[in-house]
Amino acid sequence: MGLSKSTESVESAGLGMGTGLCHKAYGKNAEKALQAVGAEVKRLERLLSRFAPESDIAKINRLAGRGEVELSPEAFEVLALAGHFSGLCRDAFDVTVGPLVELWDYKNAAAAPDRERIREALSLVNHADLRLNPASQTAGLRRKGQSVDLGAIGKGYASDKLLGVFRRFGVTSAFSNLGGNVAVLGTKPDGSPWRVGIRHPRRENRLIGAVDVIDKAVVTSGDDQRYFIDALGIRRHHLLDPSTGYPADAGLISVTIVADSTAAADALSTAVFVAGMERGRAILRSFPGAEAVIVDHRLQVYVTRGLNDCFLAAEGTAVVMV
Repeated sequence: MGLSKSTESVESAGLGMGTGLCHKAYGKNAEKALQAVGAEVKRLERLLSRFAPESDIAKINRLAGRGEVELSPEAFEVLALAGHFSGLCRDAFDVTVGPLVELWDYKNAAAAPDRERIREALSLVNHADLRLNPASQTAGLRRKGQSVDLGAIGKGYASDKLLGVFRRFGVTSAFSNLGGNVAVLGTKPDGSPWRVGIRHPRRENRLIGAVDVIDKAVVTSGDDQRYFIDALGIRRHHLLDPSTGYPADAGLISVTIVADSTAAADALSTAVFVAGMERGRAILRSFPGAEAVIVDHRLQVYVTRGLNDCFLAAEGTAVVMV
């Protein structure tokens, strides 16, 4: 990760957790804090990535149906969070969606998987089969072939941990972006809020607007970043519906969540996208303080009323407050 320093701030950018990341911090310990943040990203990736063979998550998946794994505190914590969201969001979020994620290879595929294979993978998705034992700090999956996937919460969880690193170094003003999962600490040094742009889901290099935030997380889930177009012209994106086994098709194309916790914003952006407008808003009501900017398939932008004073619409963007 490369560092660049100015009289006002220290910035870093690089790759980690399978995505691009960048951070900015202010204060006399900012440079040391950013170095520690870089190390923390690597440490969390080793613990939580299902692609890292020795990670706790990979071990759980390998032992599915055969035993439990003793976990690091971080792995147990994020799995407990993921299980909590799986229960509250029901069919819109499931931490055991791994078999479906593996089947839908959006990077290399040109067609949807065979229906029978989708049914087989879908039969393995059930968050109730993830067994967590707080006393022993162990976890396991009940059936062979099941697998955990933290794609909808892992980066958010890591972002919250990175803010903790900044705080330990006495940093009170910082910005962190892990692949679109944005978390901000405090205000800018001049006391003004951080302004976080929200990309337009159909127009490249355009925004639908921005939010001004202090001590908040801003996370977007959309169908415009990871997808392929099949022979029928259908956009097959990476946000899978755990109740159908197919990419979510509930009428939404982008959901941005603003919340105190980046892990919560990460999970909720996926859950609301999968659930659709009405059920998604019902899910949000279960999480006081979480607000949303939602774009439907007609490119209508909806903004929840808690963002009334901090959402700034881009020129030409019509907004409905809900």
